[in-house]
Amino acid sequence: MVRVRFAPSPTGPLHIGGVRTCLYNYLFAKKHNGKLLLRIEDTDQTRFVPGAEEYIIEAFDWLGIEFDEGVHVGGPHAPYKQSERMELYREFADLLIQRGWAYYAFDTPQELEQRRKEEEAQKSTFQYDTQTRGSLCNSLTLSPEEVEERLKGDYVIRFKHQENQDITVNDLIRGEVVINTRILDDKVLFKSDGLPTYHLANIVDDHLMEITHVIRGEEWLPSAPLHVMLYRAFEWEAPQFAHLPLLLKPDGNGKLSKRDGDRLGFPVFPLEWKDPMTQEISSGYRESGYLPEAVINMLALLGWNPGNDQEVMSMEELIEQFSLDKVSKSGAKFDLDKARWFNHHYIQLCEEEQLASPLFLILKEKEIEASEEQVLKVISLVKERVYFMTEWWEQVHYFFVAPTEYNPDVIKKRWKENTAEHLQAIRQLLLTATSSEKEHLHTVVTQYIQDQQLNMGQIMNCLRLSLVGDTKGVDLFEIIEFIGVQETAKRIEKAVLEIAK
Repeated sequence: MVRVRFAPSPTGPLHIGGVRTCLYNYLFAKKHNGKLLLRIEDTDQTRFVPGAEEYIIEAFDWLGIEFDEGVHVGGPHAPYKQSERMELYREFADLLIQRGWAYYAFDTPQELEQRRKEEEAQKSTFQYDTQTRGSLCNSLTLSPEEVEERLKGDYVIRFKHQENQDITVNDLIRGEVVINTRILDDKVLFKSDGLPTYHLANIVDDHLMEITHVIRGEEWLPSAPLHVMLYRAFEWEAPQFAHLPLLLKPDGNGKLSKRDGDRLGFPVFPLEWKDPMTQEISSGYRESGYLPEAVINMLALLGWNPGNDQEVMSMEELIEQFSLDKVSKSGAKFDLDKARWFNHHYIQLCEEEQLASPLFLILKEKEIEASEEQVLKVISLVKERVYFMTEWWEQVHYFFVAPTEYNPDVIKKRWKENTAEHLQAIRQLLLTATSSEKEHLHTVVTQYIQDQQLNMGQIMNCLRLSLVGDTKGVDLFEIIEFIGVQETAKRIEKAVLEIAK
């Protein structure tokens, strides 16, 4: 059975690049009738941020990505939090020592820093590797007695790469990647504080949780040779690897960052995040008015292409068409306009009833009473103008409250000396009309304008200005029919008085 995992660290809000990684894992698992696990990798307690784990779980719940096993749902491989699995890792680190695949290193941070400075003075770069470890303080250079004595103090456990060996990583996206051990450092597997590093814990957990495919960001590609060698050292079958392309900033090169979002005005996190230390608030897709389906569809196409012209796809269609061989090797630029387009499209696909909740909440906050029929009617009229779920009040306010201000640019351009007189005449015609239906009211008003040989655009825009406060909005007679001729008359009267001041 295909088994994949998403394994974030609880160090802050979840970047949409991480969301996309999890989405691809989800699509791959569902496509192959497999399982998706959520594992929290919190071995680095110095970077732990309160609330981050709960944020991750809430984000995926909002997006509709369900996990088959994980920290919040349990499963046969629990616990799914690395801080609750600490006793396991030392056992496996010791096993590597016994098999000759790892060694103890006793160099102090000060000694290593001094060595780095010496190498820099020689215009060289220092790393702890197959070429330098023989001149450093470790169990490969010290006598057994010295090692035994030094084990009473601080030390780390490092992986022991074999000298001048080619390591082949078979990547499902990038093909065969070959790295020689001469350029690899002997990574620390176990730290002096008694905690494992990511490299050891990750491999042990993936093996014990029976992960068959590791689908992760390309920033982990340099670590893949070490991970392949760890599987070899443990004599375990390695999973298949797939390293996904980066999400790039919209304007230029480089990985998409929070600063890019702040600079260009779009979120890079799925949900709003309040930093518990600085209290700084970062915007989220949910709070910015995006629908989860739009975010999913948009992210799926950032780095993957189904091979046809189809852009709008439901989760079921994404699952059906997804395959790793159609994932790009190169980075994908985030496109804000495309994200906006997707959200607008998905709003249009929603029934009015699905969109009513946020508008009802707004009306309740403003202490405005409206029936369900009225709310659904308004939504049907303005839906095609809405790009984000946060825009409802901006688009519908004039249906429920009279304007308090009037656009001065429109007044200057459209309001003439006799405009007030004609609007008062139209007001009277509306009050005495034989029908309140929009078609009839439209006929009454246009007939008056034609009979008086007036400029149609000028009068209609001034009438709209009276009702809305601007020249924006849906069909003018839809507004009049909705608010009624009595309210229309009041608004015209008020506008005439206010603009005449």
